[in-house]
Amino acid sequence: MAPEITRLSAEDFPAAVPDLARLLADTVAGGASLGFLLPFDAQAAARWWLAQLPSVADGSRTVWVSTGPEGVSGTATLVLEQKPNGRHRGEIVKLMVHRDARGRGLARALLGTAEEAAARAGCTLLLLDTETGSAADLLYQAAGWTGYGVVPDYAADPAGSLRDCSFYYKRLD
Repeated sequence: MAPEITRLSAEDFPAAVPDLARLLADTVAGGASLGFLLPFDAQAAARWWLAQLPSVADGSRTVWVSTGPEGVSGTATLVLEQKPNGRHRGEIVKLMVHRDARGRGLARALLGTAEEAAARAGCTLLLLDTETGSAADLLYQAAGWTGYGVVPDYAADPAGSLRDCSFYYKRLD
């Protein structure tokens, strides 16, 4: 059964923040390098998500969620480039699946949803980055993304250890 994935409108976004915050805190606690260091709790995650509301409202950021019995089980975000010379591209950011919902194809479904929406929005090029050697790294390779470089010691994982980062692009036809 395919997961149900819903786009959050600017009006729906604030009500989803508590669930999004729990998901982000869980993902960081699980070791995912998403820009945050431990200790990192749901309150800090909620503050981060709330800071994204203006870009959700102006349409430059689109957030999708998949919900399950425990609330939001996964999310993906598409950020559209706002510079005039880059309006043909977008970036996939904060693709996350709760640790209890992994291994069921949810990340791939969320990624596909974001890719399709980007194409409908006129994007012909998508970019993303992830920790080298992570499960996400393998997902992007399997989903047809092209690696264009690895930067050593690019970012710290939640425990503070520096990790390499792989950068990817995908052309949309």
